[in-house]
Amino acid sequence: MNPFSDVTQLPDEFDGQVRLFPLPGLVMFPHAMQPLHIFEPRYVEMLRESLATDQLITMATYLDAASVGEAESPPVARTVCIGKIVSHAELAGDRHNILIVGVRRAKIRRELETTRPFRSAQVDLIDDFYVPAATGQRNELKRRLLTSFGKIIPPKAGSQQSLHELMAGQMGVGPITDIIAYTLPFEPEDKLKLLEMSDVDARAEHLIWLIDRGEINLQSVSSSEKDVDLQEHSQRSSDNQFPPPFSAN
Repeated sequence: MNPFSDVTQLPDEFDGQVRLFPLPGLVMFPHAMQPLHIFEPRYVEMLRESLATDQLITMATYLDAASVGEAESPPVARTVCIGKIVSHAELAGDRHNILIVGVRRAKIRRELETTRPFRSAQVDLIDDFYVPAATGQRNELKRRLLTSFGKIIPPKAGSQQSLHELMAGQMGVGPITDIIAYTLPFEPEDKLKLLEMSDVDARAEHLIWLIDRGEINLQSVSSSEKDVDLQEHSQRSSDNQFPPPFSAN
């Protein structure tokens, strides 16, 4: 049973056309949750259209953060993550707090010309691929991944208990890999490589390698993020617990 199936389904009428919300340094992943603070008029318009239709916003990553503000449409990475709005709170001054959950990987085929103030694109969905021959080794891969992750997070009771529950639970390698990749403070280039990988087993192996190479600095993560609870992070309800640590547009 997929615990994400109720919120991670695209509408039946989805035609591959998406609204792009590019941000510097942020790489969104399926199954992860991201709070956003929306205030720029162009993105407020994008949000209103999304709320009135499919509740979808596609998160993109600027390739060069320094170019943001200097060019009309700074280049973005071709691999993106389609997100679904699961919570919305309107604030004074036409500001908005939203919470989105990552739904699907996708690759930009082309950006679309539009008269609207925000960018849009035609994308191709990227499906997760599980190598049939590796089915028998996948539980061991899951164990290795969670063991590597457990070595770098603080030995707090909540974090370790969460790991033990995941080890024995039904959450698959794909969702676990995505949530860990999103949570840890890798460079955007490393996260984009993980986002691009459709082979779930290869993605998990690469993530293990990134963790084990010993370059992660958890001092750059807030204290609230250090006490990691993957179950809560991936399945938290959509009640309005604002303001969380938002990414501003």
